[in-house]
Amino acid sequence: MSKEGVDVGRRRFLTLTTTAVGAVGAGFAAVPFLASLPPSERAKALGAPVTIDISKIEPGQQIIAVWRRQPVWVIRRTPQMLASLEQVKGELSDPESEMPQQPDYARNAARAIKPEYMVLKGVCTHLGCSPKFRPVETRAADVGTNWEGGFFCPCHGSKFDLAGRVYKDVPAPINLQVPPHRYADDKTLVIGEDQGTA
Repeated sequence: MSKEGVDVGRRRFLTLTTTAVGAVGAGFAAVPFLASLPPSERAKALGAPVTIDISKIEPGQQIIAVWRRQPVWVIRRTPQMLASLEQVKGELSDPESEMPQQPDYARNAARAIKPEYMVLKGVCTHLGCSPKFRPVETRAADVGTNWEGGFFCPCHGSKFDLAGRVYKDVPAPINLQVPPHRYADDKTLVIGEDQGTA
């Protein structure tokens, strides 16, 4: 066939049409692949950060979130609760939090970024039970008379103060764990991400 018999316009049209149809087909083929890239619900449950609106927590109130399938306590501490942290210091096993149960940014008297808000994993360091929140008003014989509030594990009798520090002579060997967390803003707590990360 001679060059004069080739319709160049038609050839360009067919080439462009074939390219366009191929691109659309590739796009449809890529959709399932791209949809599989975000983390699954299972992956989110195993470690994705949890965001909490802390503006609705009343002073003295505890809320419980779930991160990595474990309870995380968030308590808005009152000035009286914060004052009790110093009062019980002599009765604690690790009052200065020397054991690495908290990130460096929570290695202080309140074991917190913002002293008003306490963030702790709600799992006893003895056998993994979940201690109960017992504010100072709750004075029970099973907790003891020298009680300034905190957490009591009825399973084996371990008790912790309002910063999650363990008392002496109880089964739990170390303080409750402070999970990684940060504040996105004044009203938003993010559990599962360290301070300084985004």
